[in-house]
Order: sequence, then structure tokens, then C-alpha cells
Amino acid sequence: MPKTVNKLSVVLAVHNEAKNLPRCLDSVKNLADEIIVVDGESTDNTVTIAKKYNAKVIKTTNKLNFHINKQMGMDQAKGELVLQLDADEVVDSELAKFIAQLKQADWVRSVRSLKSKTQAISTKNLKFKIKNFDRPVAWWLRRKNLFLNTWLKKGGQYPDPVIRLYINGYARLPQKSVHEQIEVDGPVGWAKGHLLHYSNPTFSDYLRKFNTYTSFTASQWYKENKKPSLGFGLSCYLTKPLGTFFSLYLRHKGFLDGKAGFVFALMSALHFPFAYLKLWELYEKS
Repeated sequence: MPKTVNKLSVVLAVHNEAKNLPRCLDSVKNLADEIIVVDGESTDNTVTIAKKYNAKVIKTTNKLNFHINKQMGMDQAKGELVLQLDADEVVDSELAKFIAQLKQADWVRSVRSLKSKTQAISTKNLKFKIKNFDRPVAWWLRRKNLFLNTWLKKGGQYPDPVIRLYINGYARLPQKSVHEQIEVDGPVGWAKGHLLHYSNPTFSDYLRKFNTYTSFTASQWYKENKKPSLGFGLSCYLTKPLGTFFSLYLRHKGFLDGKAGFVFALMSALHFPFAYLKLWELYEKS
């Protein structure tokens, strides 16, 4: 009798990722039983490319907090296993092998089945079963980050662990921040291999994301009713930038990554004054 194979759902939220999407999907096309792409109003060929890989495309608005779109895709996943990726990420061969082995694991289906029966099991009993289960329901993935054509090894950028692989039903995004981790209802293990993150191969790529992230921070501050006061301004222009730069460049030895390490630490520090300016602009418009 053939062995039952766990199905894998690969989920992405994208916006104008025609340049990156083929490389990403090529790395998982032989693993994925289902590909779900949530598209946030792309104006390039992103949707056309996704359909070439037989992806289920969900069209929605391009939200500043793109984790909302990620969760939208995660909610649609049907596989026992779910792998959530960004379009600029690639699954390396070792990680692909690790996932392939999980697809053959009988216990994965059992744990997924347990979660599916939540309605028939008391919440207390379910948590007891999972707490005392000796296997993970989600996995940390080590990530290598490309910045200015340099794979960063220091500056707090490696191993840059992220939870992206999980048994369906046991993980969810809080959807409060673009830098948040997935929340998991159960034990978390470590996967073998890496995600190769082609996040900022050029400085232009970085500036585009820098603009998005600083805008999101400003909008969060605005919602939290933080005012562009003298004290907060001094913090954003002096305390936070200096603390960030010296932490990344000296404490975490970003200088060992050469020019790329310096630029990364500098731009990370400049996040705060730019976000402050955008906060000031929001109040001027209100």
C-alpha cells in the first residue's frame, strides 16, 4: 500500500514581484502541492507569472501592513504543512530535503488531525496533548540576507531566524507589525537548511523597502497617539539612531561585513529620523 504523503501549501503575499517570483517558485515547485499567491494590486506581470505555476491567485488591496495579506493566504491553505514565503526568498536544497522528509512523516498528519478536531476536544485537553507532544508543530528557518551583493554574516543579520514552516492550524500572524513573528500554538523546532533572502541586492531595492517600512512605523506611532514633540524628536534623531548603529556595527560586529555592514547599520539607524519626519507630516495633514 503506498505511503500517505502530507500535502504542502506554499503561501505568498506579493506586490509587483515579477522580478523575484520565478526564482522563488522554482525553488518549491517540486515540493508544493498547492501554491497560493495573494496579490496586492500589482501593476507588472506578477499575476501572469503566478498562474504559470498553477497558483491560486487571490486579488486584494496593497496594504501597508502586508502581513494582513499573508494571513489571508494562510487562511486558505489546505495542506497538512504550510510554508509561508516572501517573493524574494528561495528555499535551498538542504531545506527542500528537510521539507520533503516532513511530507513523508505520519505523525504530521496525526497532529494536523488533532487540531482539526478542536471542536470535539476541550481547549484544555487539546493544549495538554500538544504541550506533552515530543515533536514540533512549527519550525524556525535560518535565513541568509543579501545586501549590496553581500551575504551578511554579522550585524545581527545571521542566522536571522523566522518561523515560516508549520503544521496547518497551529500558527497565525498577529498582523500588528511588518517585523512580527508568527505565533505558534505548540512546540517550535529548528529546520535544516536555509532561506536565501535576496532582499536588497541593490541600494535602490533597499530604498524602496526603506520608504515602506518608515511609513508603516510613522502610521503606527500616529495610531498610538505619539506626538512629534521635542523629547520624542531628540530620541528619534539622537538616542535611537546612535544606539542602533553602534549595536549593529560594533556590538554585533557589522564591520566584519565591510562596506555592506556599514551601510546596513547606517540605514537601520536612519529609520527613526525618517519615520519621525513622516509622523510630523501626518499631523500636518490632519
